Amino acid sequence: MSITDHLRRWLGAWPPTERLLVTGSQQRTIPAWDGRVHPALGVGTPDGAVLSVPPEHVDQVAAARTRAEVPKLVGYGERAWFEAVYRWTDSPAPLADAGQWLPATAPGVPDWLFPFGGEVLVAVDPETGRHLAGVGIKRHDAYGCELSVVTSPAARGRGLARRLVAQAARRVLDEGAVPTYMHAATNTASAAVATAAGFPDRGWTAFGVAEK
Repeated sequence: MSITDHLRRWLGAWPPTERLLVTGSQQRTIPAWDGRVHPALGVGTPDGAVLSVPPEHVDQVAAARTRAEVPKLVGYGERAWFEAVYRWTDSPAPLADAGQWLPATAPGVPDWLFPFGGEVLVAVDPETGRHLAGVGIKRHDAYGCELSVVTSPAARGRGLARRLVAQAARRVLDEGAVPTYMHAATNTASAAVATAAGFPDRGWTAFGVAEK
């Protein structure tokens, strides 16, 4: 599968055919991987962007003067607008594996990994068994999966996060999907992890109505 297959499914249209293509998709009206509805979601490239919203709101959103108006227009005025760096890869860095795949419900797996469901990637201290870092997978659809990584403060600076992200990306590719990664533009640590793991910064962005 390709990033085009994923974004066409996730957003309802891809690639963008204009500076900002507002498209309607029923995906914006049903619960996503986390059980929540994400009523406006977009991805942009240097050549254009696609913003996916519920079909009944396309005309209103397309006529909006600013993106900050969108949450209210799609019925979620209590939420804010978000923007992030959007990355994907078809060639993760050849870094050594650093973790073990475990069910998210397995004893000892950190609570923050539970919502991802399925299997999660966990690195532990071989001597103490203490959790050091982990990766959860946001399974958006059969074609694309977003990786989320957290490292405990005591384990930072060891290169664990980049190794785990690369390891998880290889598994996603093996399963026939495209691994993606998002981070705030100001999060230089997360940006460094993504680059080292083989997720280049292509100048793409993700944006939409923030989670609550």
